[in-house]
Amino acid sequence: MSDRTAPPAGAERAPGGHRHVPAYDEPDLLRDQFRQLLRYRWLIALGIVLGVLGGGWLGLRGADSYTATTEVAVRPLPIDSSSEKTAPGETSMGSERRTALSSVVAERAARTLHTDTGPQRLVADLQVTNPPETRMLRFACTAHTPRAAARRANAFATAYLDNREQDATTRVTSMVRSYEKQRAPLTKERDRLAEEIASSGKEGALDGTLSAHSSVVNRIAEINGSISDLRAEDTTPGRVVTKATPPGAPSGPGLPLMLGLGAAVGIGLGLLAAWVRLVFDPAVRTPGDVIRALHAPVLGTLPRSRRRSGKRSRSLLAGGRLAEEYRSVAFRLAYDETFARRRRVLVVPPRGSIGTALAASVNLSASFAEMGKEVLLLEADLRTPSLTERLRQADGVQPGWARAPGHGTIGWPAGHRVPIDAGESGVFDLVPGHRVSKVPRALTSSAVSRLIGHADERDSVLIVLAPAVLSYADAIALVDRVDCVLIVCDPREVRRDELARIRELIVGAGGCVLGALLHAGGAGGGPRRRDVRLGPPAPPDRGVAPAGEGVALRVMVR
Repeated sequence: MSDRTAPPAGAERAPGGHRHVPAYDEPDLLRDQFRQLLRYRWLIALGIVLGVLGGGWLGLRGADSYTATTEVAVRPLPIDSSSEKTAPGETSMGSERRTALSSVVAERAARTLHTDTGPQRLVADLQVTNPPETRMLRFACTAHTPRAAARRANAFATAYLDNREQDATTRVTSMVRSYEKQRAPLTKERDRLAEEIASSGKEGALDGTLSAHSSVVNRIAEINGSISDLRAEDTTPGRVVTKATPPGAPSGPGLPLMLGLGAAVGIGLGLLAAWVRLVFDPAVRTPGDVIRALHAPVLGTLPRSRRRSGKRSRSLLAGGRLAEEYRSVAFRLAYDETFARRRRVLVVPPRGSIGTALAASVNLSASFAEMGKEVLLLEADLRTPSLTERLRQADGVQPGWARAPGHGTIGWPAGHRVPIDAGESGVFDLVPGHRVSKVPRALTSSAVSRLIGHADERDSVLIVLAPAVLSYADAIALVDRVDCVLIVCDPREVRRDELARIRELIVGAGGCVLGALLHAGGAGGGPRRRDVRLGPPAPPDRGVAPAGEGVALRVMVR
């Protein structure tokens, strides 16, 4: 039992008498969630394995790839793509980068390389970048050999420059032809006006012809000047600043680095998968889940018992560390305010076998008897009773026949108490259960109410054992008179919604949950039994069936 996982039994109570369990602090909650994630170690390990495999694959793939780089300084062209003259130094580097990655440049580079690799594949292995604040393009080509990478980078740079120069020459030629077309009719007009001037004899008419001729000559001179300027323009597209050379090392980050990165990514993926699994897992995984679902503390955690495969003990009384855990729980209950007022506790499991709850009720009875309390253990399991067969009656101790209540109306309680020898702890009384025809009527009878009233006596403690809450309504029928409930459960075999449902049932019936007693499979419960019915229930007037005459075959299994 650890006080770190559960608040004290006497925790602060909210109005109405119900227990208020303080919430976790944020660091504690984060630590608790991280511990829950570690329960899915196989998911984290799977993520690491996948990450390492992926990193190894990428590392091996990059080990045989080489990257060579060529840098080209781009020179502004005198004419842009719209056949307009550009301002000095004006170049759109984004457009130039897209041109370098175009299929036209790739086809030209493929022809230069004389390779069977298609242009699209060549472009896939090419990266073209523009360093900030520069008019430079950086061609980076990747290939399986250093020499091939260098050849491809240089081929792409050359193809880009050739394509750019060809475009510039084509634009200049196109504009020259356009000017020549504009000049042809003007030349004809000039010649016609010259003939007219030569043949004209009137002075007034000659002045107008001379003016028109002069205008045409000036326009032709402008066109000739533009043609001369265009033919004089430098169409050099740029120059190679850095020529690619075969790289001396692979371009990949290396196998060790990729394995490390893969492991880191795998851990992240594994934690993510574990978190998703945790979110959608309805099972209770930690004592904190039990506390939040029941709104009550965890009073103790039973250690896992180690039994030899060849021995099966029928003794319910614990020893060693397990007995000390039961004593701890008993002391916590003794000093709990709610329990101290009534000194009654109903011990129930959530569902399934009641083996551990049965052992807990017996050992808690022994622990309270050791404190000097007068303990009465009421076996309210009227479906598969077994305590009289598994407990030893105290020799030389007179049963409480005289102070026992009257017989029940349908045969239970049978009207007597059996003194049970608890070894060094002392003696406590047992009211054994037996099969009856009408269980609900027997549990709500006045005789049971008088037995429960035993706890009102001085230094008396009543412990009631009932079947699983979610399997039968027997425990709910007793809650209004016993009040306090102790849940005995294996956190790995119960869901959070089931614990919340149990709390709703108990609070709705007028009781309160004192806390939970956790156990691992088989801890403190002895061999689990299965009841195989061979015949009808025993008649009400037969009392407790002696050994060998019962109506159930008890099969002891681990």
